[in-house]
Amino acid sequence: MALSPLETLAADQRATETIPLAPELAALYGPLTLPPHPGRPYVIGNFVSTLDGAVALGGPRSGGGDISGQNPHDQMLVGLLRAVSDIVIVAAGTLRAAPRHTWTPEAMAPQYATAYAETRALLGKPKPPLTVLVTARGKLDLRQPIFQSGATEVVVATNERVAAELQARALPDHVRVLGLPGEGAIAVRALLAALQPLWPSDIILTEGGPHLLGDFLAERCLDELFLTLAPQIAGRDDPARRPGLASGHEFAPQHPLWGTLVDVKRAGSHLFLRYAFPV
Repeated sequence: MALSPLETLAADQRATETIPLAPELAALYGPLTLPPHPGRPYVIGNFVSTLDGAVALGGPRSGGGDISGQNPHDQMLVGLLRAVSDIVIVAAGTLRAAPRHTWTPEAMAPQYATAYAETRALLGKPKPPLTVLVTARGKLDLRQPIFQSGATEVVVATNERVAAELQARALPDHVRVLGLPGEGAIAVRALLAALQPLWPSDIILTEGGPHLLGDFLAERCLDELFLTLAPQIAGRDDPARRPGLASGHEFAPQHPLWGTLVDVKRAGSHLFLRYAFPV
């Protein structure tokens, strides 16, 4: 069944530039605008959350589809954001939660594959976005489709010690390893700086998980968050199994991090929100 267009409840009033979209996507989403950002990539995040703030359910049912209820508008939007991005950054934990996934636009919503490809052609981006997997330990199963399918070029970003271990393994030609200074967690600013000469970018998308998003926010590297609010109460008896949007850092009350609501759309009881953050 064909999707109805998203209903715009509050439109972006900032000074912005409109991103060209394929007609089918423009009809569903409306104008997609971003502020001018000369000389650097614009970094956006995309998440779906329940009303009580859970972004994963834990165990085998831990993907965003279970949070959104497999909402087709949310799936279309995820693919759209990938289609306009040059790089998609995810954490190794996100890969473990979705072991069969590849982070291409059509992997989320295959029915819009032609529209996503048309959008990338309009933007002068003929290849799929680069997938960057962030891992501190390098515990990766190289048999997974993200490594074997060749659907997208892949960079595994990790620390120098783990990078040396991974480079000793038999990696497919489309998979590269990026070693960054340090022994543990990856510094987001160092990652973004290292990626720019490797894969020049105008728009970078991060899809998490929550610890990675927390790092982006803590280092003030996230320009904007696209947040789908699903009308579901998940509940919690173990907060570690059902994390919130940003984990691993505390901001409030000492250093609260306030966003500015810039756009609101609706499809049924799902809300599609956009928040800008200072960087």
